[in-house]
Amino acid sequence: MYATLIALAALWGVCAGLLLPRAAYRLSVEPEETWRDACPAGHPFTGPARGWLGPARCAPCAVAVPVGGGGGARPGRRTDLPAGVAAPALPVVTALACAALAAATGPRPELAVWLLLTPFAVLLASVDVRVHRLPDRVTLPLAGAAAGLLGVAALLPGHAGSWPAALLGGLALGAGYFVLFVIHPDGMGFGDVKLALSLGAALGWYGWGILFAGAFAGFLFGAVYGTVLIVLRRANRRSAIPFGPFMIGGALPALLLGAFTAVPAAG
Repeated sequence: MYATLIALAALWGVCAGLLLPRAAYRLSVEPEETWRDACPAGHPFTGPARGWLGPARCAPCAVAVPVGGGGGARPGRRTDLPAGVAAPALPVVTALACAALAAATGPRPELAVWLLLTPFAVLLASVDVRVHRLPDRVTLPLAGAAAGLLGVAALLPGHAGSWPAALLGGLALGAGYFVLFVIHPDGMGFGDVKLALSLGAALGWYGWGILFAGAFAGFLFGAVYGTVLIVLRRANRRSAIPFGPFMIGGALPALLLGAFTAVPAAG
């Protein structure tokens, strides 16, 4: 049963990941700009969810939208698109994360929540890597969805977490990041504060220890990455790095640990 569950979760991750490149391309704009409404050739995006969902190609001109630079031109593909919104990696990363969460969580109600939230976390990481931005269009609904979906999971038998702790965790981590933003706004973006709400809710579901572990891991990963860049002389102490991917990357192993060690509620 577990093997089937993990396989289905990975399949879900692949399918969801295949829909991410278009959204990543549309959202990868500078902070003062809104999202893109058309492909590089000027054709407006159409399809489900007002053009946000669908294959990573513009149907009228068969342009592959989210192609990174480099590697030379290919027939029918554009190479002058934003680097870092790499299409092939998104379904792979999403599938691996979903499979790992399924393996750690098992057939408990909260697994459905993790599988629904994971593609949006991968989307946010992809956008932040490219333009150092975590758009409100994703972070704010994600925070509400995390709280609401975990509330539903708490009503179902066999769950292994606490909804009040999830709500408090989201508020606590969001407040902590807000304090850091106020103290040092050049080093912490307000988008990170909004992302902390959803990550705090997910981590808090399994308790304060998991919340602290996930938060610490995010800072640790970011510090290691920044140190490596400085050693390689690709950055200095004043260089800005996108912190959202490290927040998400730190939350994942902590969430896996919490899911693996959690005991389902009785009754």
